[in-house]
This record gives sequence, C-alpha cells and structure tokens, in this order.
Amino acid sequence: MYHISRFSLDLLKLLRNPVFQSAIFSWFLAQFVKTFIRLLKKPLPPIKDIIALLFWKTGGMPSSHSALTVSITTAFAIMRGITSDIFILSFFVTMVIIRDALGVRRVAGLLAKSYNIFASDVTKKMNVRYIPVKEIHGHKVPQVIVGSLLGLFIAIAVCTL
Repeated sequence: MYHISRFSLDLLKLLRNPVFQSAIFSWFLAQFVKTFIRLLKKPLPPIKDIIALLFWKTGGMPSSHSALTVSITTAFAIMRGITSDIFILSFFVTMVIIRDALGVRRVAGLLAKSYNIFASDVTKKMNVRYIPVKEIHGHKVPQVIVGSLLGLFIAIAVCTL
C-alpha cells in the first residue's frame, strides 16, 4: 500500500511540475495545430492516420520538436536560472535537436524522396519489384521558428502564471 501512495504522490508532483507542464502542453499543442492544418489542406484521412498525426508524425507546421525542447529550456531558465547546469544542458540539447530537424532529417527525407522517384522510374522500365524507402520529414526554417515561439510562450505562461 505504501508504494501505491508514494507512486501517486510522485505522479501528482510530476503533473504539477512547470517544466513537465510546459513540455506536455507545447508538444501537444504543436501536434494539434499540425494535425488541424493537415486536415484543412487534404481530404479527411482514416481515424488511425489522424491519431498518428496527433501523437507521432514528424515534419510540418509547427515543429513539435522545437516547441517541446524550447519549452523545456525556457522553463529551466525561469525555474533554475540561466547559469544552472540543467539549463545549459537543455539549451545545447535543444540546439542539436533543432539543427537535426533543419539539417540531417530534412536532407535525409529529401534524398529518400528522390531515391523513391528514381527507383520507381527504373522499376517501371525494367519491370522489377521495388519497396520504397521511408521518407522522413524534417522542417523548414519557418516551421522551426513557429514551433520555438510556441514553446517559448507556453513555458513563460506556465511558469509565471
């Protein structure tokens, strides 16, 4: 019984933690906005695709990676100060994640898309079976900026209100 009540208290502390709240709200809001924008642009997909968009899909406007990491970093700055070890760590992890979203993942996705187009053309001409590679989606600069601003403002709101 003691372990259950201790777990419940720890869970309650976690849910009340401003850093955790900033992270969850910014990530979920970014994914929700991304899903909403996608639903406005294209025909309604099956419900399983909508759920995947809400919780898992990457790429698109705004960047949920940027929103999440910037909100955590901002919350640490507010709660612990910019000289704290945890802020410094989160700041540099955020920079790596944003750089990855803009660079590596974006380029890998563009290369995969080009490869799929090329391989599709070749397989049609040579009548060979081809299984396309997964096209991951990185971000464009405006998507990262909007995601970062979203994370910044949510962290400020959560930590100061």
